[in-house]
Amino acid sequence: MNTSSAPSARTIILIGLVALAVAMGVGRFAFTPLMPLMMRDATLDVATGAEWAAANYVGYLVGALSASWFARKPTGGLQLGLLGVAASTLAMAWVDLSPAWPGAWLRGVSGVCSAWVLVCASSWCLPELARREAAATSGWIYTGVGTGIALTGALTWLGGHQLAWVLWAELALLAALGAVYVRWALPTSAAVTPGNTAHAEQTRAPTHAGSSLGLILCYGAFGYGYIVPATFLPTMARELVDDPLVFGLIWPLFGLAAALSVAVASRWLAGWPRRQVWALAQAVMAGGTLILWLQHSLWAMAVSALLVGGTLVVATMAGLQLARERMPANPTPLLASMTGAFAAGQIAGPLLVRLMTSLDMTQAEALHGANGLATLTLLVTALWLWRGGRKSPAPATTP
Repeated sequence: MNTSSAPSARTIILIGLVALAVAMGVGRFAFTPLMPLMMRDATLDVATGAEWAAANYVGYLVGALSASWFARKPTGGLQLGLLGVAASTLAMAWVDLSPAWPGAWLRGVSGVCSAWVLVCASSWCLPELARREAAATSGWIYTGVGTGIALTGALTWLGGHQLAWVLWAELALLAALGAVYVRWALPTSAAVTPGNTAHAEQTRAPTHAGSSLGLILCYGAFGYGYIVPATFLPTMARELVDDPLVFGLIWPLFGLAAALSVAVASRWLAGWPRRQVWALAQAVMAGGTLILWLQHSLWAMAVSALLVGGTLVVATMAGLQLARERMPANPTPLLASMTGAFAAGQIAGPLLVRLMTSLDMTQAEALHGANGLATLTLLVTALWLWRGGRKSPAPATTP
């Protein structure tokens, strides 16, 4: 472990980036590109896949609500979460997939651990950057989300000829390497100290930017709106082309768009009110779900991957920044409520698909209906956010 007690801003950003790449790319979304490969290997069906996805999102909700355990030493939760992601991913390579409940439990554990990593990485990295007067660079930490998705997608794309259990093992190795790096790079003394001035940017006067309940509902709509494409895009593509080198390309596109979107937002949307940035991201995301509702083709799925992936991280950052603006003295309750609504939206997506397939609807019909509802909810909430955002002041820092 690194014994330095004062890592540079660049090191802090890299720690956060690697941690989120492991947590999101592997812990949260590894199952998305692997699901069609497991279906190809006859080890999984759509209904069970939806249940496993929902189990991961339930785990994420539990992890988000329990992350306060690590409030005094977030680096402990960060390392434990990364270890849990690596271990549960490795277990997916060896667990007996019949019956299906062990896989659901393992995906749930991955969800818990990935939430711990997200919360603890943010809790440690953001104050450390602010203490070094580098808060404006904090958005780069969240490029780890898209980077992890892109790397996971590239690995499963290029290795799509392998059996799915081999890919699970390879992803576990990738997660373990990330965990080892974070453990080595972290300083030995990284507890949160009371009275830390790193939260100075959160103590500005609140912006009365509308109802907190409205923000919570909008964040929940965001969670539901993105999750159907984020869970089923590669599976939908496999229905049209059975070659993994073709349908597997959808997921790396999604991750690449998510990684690059942070740079675009930092360059072009830095002066916009956070509420308008969030509204714009949500509206563009609605275009990504709408095209899946209108078209069932590979090009439509590629466009959807770019639109949904390209707004995922931007909407996440803008929503959380807006919560801090609204309750600067103590944003934790609002952040927790928004995270809970987001997780509930994620859970609703796969469960809705599972419910519709149980009602004698085909997979294509179920996904069609889920994407139509996602489009409607995203557009309505984007309009509400935009109308309120016209009265909001511009943020003091960039994403």
